[in-house]
Amino acid sequence: MLQAGFRFITLERYGRYFGIERDGFAVLIDAADGRLQTFGQAGYLIGDGIGMLVRRGAGKAFVWHRESVPATPSMLAAYERFRTDVENLLREE
Repeated sequence: MLQAGFRFITLERYGRYFGIERDGFAVLIDAADGRLQTFGQAGYLIGDGIGMLVRRGAGKAFVWHRESVPATPSMLAAYERFRTDVENLLREE
């Protein structure tokens, strides 16, 4: 995972899981039953949590509690690359 530019992170509220992050995007990883799989949805790091992608009016935003970050076209492209790369890495494990 580190070779693909990911770094390991921890989020206090999700102590049972570890996370991986790249370019501000993150996902929690569950290492149960001897295999790695995602726990929940990938999103954008906002404060001490992971903002989920939601539709907001005519656009999209990453939202964590009351905070939000508008999802620009370049962010959406990076988000899709992140999700695809995570899926591919976990298939290889």
